[in-house]
Amino acid sequence: MNHVLELSGLTKTYAGGFTALKGVDLAIEQGEIFALLGPNGAGKTTLIGAVCGLVRPTSGTIRAFGEDMAHNWRSLRARIGLVPQELSTDMFEPVGRAVRHSRGLFGFAPDPARIDDILKSLSLWDKRDEQIRHLSGGMKRRVLIAKAMAHDPELLFLDEPTAGVDVELRRDMWKQIAAMRERGTTIILTTHYIEEAEEMADRVGIIRQGEIVMVDEKAQMMKRLGRTEALITLAAPLDAVPDPLSRFSVTLADDGRTLCYRGGDGAGQGKAEVAELTKALTRAGIDYTAIDLHESSLEDIFVDLVQNGAQGKAA
Repeated sequence: MNHVLELSGLTKTYAGGFTALKGVDLAIEQGEIFALLGPNGAGKTTLIGAVCGLVRPTSGTIRAFGEDMAHNWRSLRARIGLVPQELSTDMFEPVGRAVRHSRGLFGFAPDPARIDDILKSLSLWDKRDEQIRHLSGGMKRRVLIAKAMAHDPELLFLDEPTAGVDVELRRDMWKQIAAMRERGTTIILTTHYIEEAEEMADRVGIIRQGEIVMVDEKAQMMKRLGRTEALITLAAPLDAVPDPLSRFSVTLADDGRTLCYRGGDGAGQGKAEVAELTKALTRAGIDYTAIDLHESSLEDIFVDLVQNGAQGKAA
């Protein structure tokens, strides 16, 4: 398996004693979109900073493109792009010049045609001569992405790239991210919009209090940890779960007026069991008036893991 990035035992303890990363092991595959999810303060930005040279790790190793970054940092860093969470750029600089300057920072020769393509793809062409300070928040975010793309990185970090961006701009930006991936760029993103990770990512990692609690392919995580919940409103209350229903994962609530099902595996099994459950109710002569069905989303799984931790990791 071809790993673009490998972190081994990565730790970071700040001067005040706070440990932001606790022995993180993580491998990123070439060409994938990897979503790193975690609450505020979990260590996402510290991890990105450690790879991009903004934070000095306390211990551990970082290998990029098969090489140790501690021994060949400058050339390896030139192959990595970063869209930071904060809008840190010269607000008085025109958009086009700022993007061209970013390419030069990594020692790449000028390529006006490539810069023009980037500006057009991010709908910044008409703003190329405008000072960044005059742009909206969403357009400023686009400038950060353009600056990160200017040197055509092979690995791109996106730290909350759509924070503060309206829905229309967010969708447009995700189209650009998908296009980068089509060109072969490996993308690691953090986001508070978990539905974006659910839609875009190949694999998902969840970090909590500086530790990776789970890494798995999105579909496998949904299958392994997802659940189906169904609340069946009964026409008449029951004193206990009838014997014909004992094979199902059901309990009674609301003084016997609601039959509660929770089971399945997040891959359709739960829906099938609820269908069988309703047939069993009919055969038993038990009437019901409504069914409220809910299947776990990635957000449900994320919240559960952050609050309760995980039993184990998947590679």
